[in-house]
Amino acid sequence: MEITWYGHSCFRITERNLATVVTDPYDHRAVGYVSLKLKADIVTVSHKAPGHDFLNGVKGDVYPITGPGEFEVGGVFITGVQTNGHTQKNQDEPRNTMYLIDYNGINVLHLGAIDRVPTQTEVEDLGPVHLALVPIGGGTGLNAAKAAEVVSLLEPNIVIPMHFATLESAITLDPLGKFLKEMGLTDIPPQPAYKVTSVNALPEETQVIVLDLQGN
Repeated sequence: MEITWYGHSCFRITERNLATVVTDPYDHRAVGYVSLKLKADIVTVSHKAPGHDFLNGVKGDVYPITGPGEFEVGGVFITGVQTNGHTQKNQDEPRNTMYLIDYNGINVLHLGAIDRVPTQTEVEDLGPVHLALVPIGGGTGLNAAKAAEVVSLLEPNIVIPMHFATLESAITLDPLGKFLKEMGLTDIPPQPAYKVTSVNALPEETQVIVLDLQGN
């Protein structure tokens, strides 16, 4: 399995003979970065916002997933869990769906724009999380301190930060360094993609991986 990052909360996840997933495609006019020209079989949308639900940015015979539920497409199993807005009846309150994406037993959790630390029960209901794609820059999502708290609860093998300030971003967010400091880390050299062949190939202790921004 290979994960690449295209800015903001948008990733492409691929695996031979399985469906390709793109998460939270953005309208570049709203968030900066370059215009998306990605292809996918599945697109997950965490919430309604130009930076996260621009389906026109993804080409192909796309199966859109825009809310909670259980889905199976092209050998990939996806569970959507609502995280924001479930305690109030205000219809205008922002909603968020996080997605647990199962690629041959490797579980990738995309937290979307989660804005609170989940409960222990909610974490246990997810089961094992091998890779966590975590918003760290504040704004509509977690800030650095809350993101670090979520990581300690999830105990994933791999943490990949998202939704933070970059030179290309047009949205005001906190920089990566804040989160790294919360995690007790210094600068981490970014890499173009993260590849893993099996659960057994993952590190036992939680490791933070920083992905370099990719073009299309």
